[in-house]
Amino acid sequence: MCGTCGCDPNLTVEHGHDHGDHPKQTLDLHASIFAKNDHIAAHNRDHFQAKQLLVMNLLSSPGAGKTALLERMQQDWRDRAIATPDSALRMGVIVGDLATENDAQRLQQVGLPAIQITTGTVCHLDAAMIRHAVTHLDLDALNVLIIENVGNLVCPAAYDLGEGLRVALLSVTEGEDKPLKYPVLFKSADVVLITKIDLAEATGFDRARAIASIEKVAPHATRFEISTRTGQGMAAWYEYLMNQLPSPLAIVSPTHAHPDQDHTFATQIN
Repeated sequence: MCGTCGCDPNLTVEHGHDHGDHPKQTLDLHASIFAKNDHIAAHNRDHFQAKQLLVMNLLSSPGAGKTALLERMQQDWRDRAIATPDSALRMGVIVGDLATENDAQRLQQVGLPAIQITTGTVCHLDAAMIRHAVTHLDLDALNVLIIENVGNLVCPAAYDLGEGLRVALLSVTEGEDKPLKYPVLFKSADVVLITKIDLAEATGFDRARAIASIEKVAPHATRFEISTRTGQGMAAWYEYLMNQLPSPLAIVSPTHAHPDQDHTFATQIN
């Protein structure tokens, strides 16, 4: 069958061209996919800026402590957010996982407004998923929207979601050379959180080697060492976040760069 018009080359019916004469076309699917995502991400960013929201995109491997971090933050800020909402972090969360609503349920149990996106076989969130998910949150009640991305050190780095702050987590249990193995993700991060620092000694964590790895690929990134179990380092992290809260005149952060990457998706908002 002719790949252009679908006609059968064995038929003798005249149809205006010879087979093999069709001009060849090359479609850059990656460029098309990212262009669409970036367009939606730009709209998301405009929307978040209008709402005066600090939007964070949390990226890490599975088990690095993203959900535990959010639980700790909510526990530390919950009472203050009720008593003095203008001087507190008032957070909402969008959670991405391949399956289950477990993380959103954990966050809801500590009082966080949390929406779960289950992505099925897709290893990342994209801007369209976020655009839809935020319709399920009262953004006017928040000053911080946190996107807990799918646990993956590859695919999520390629997708701008419209965030203003990109935060990468590296736990002391997963190896000091992760930033060197997955440079794209760490290079795009504004902040690197070294998590589970209370386990550093027990796990033989080589702090100097880890910091050298981070500084090699992300010398621009602000770095914190934290423990959500003991609270170590959390005060400095909170002080940094409070300084990032947008004012009416705040300038939106530039779009995060991304490499070409394959993409297919099916999403379910629960």
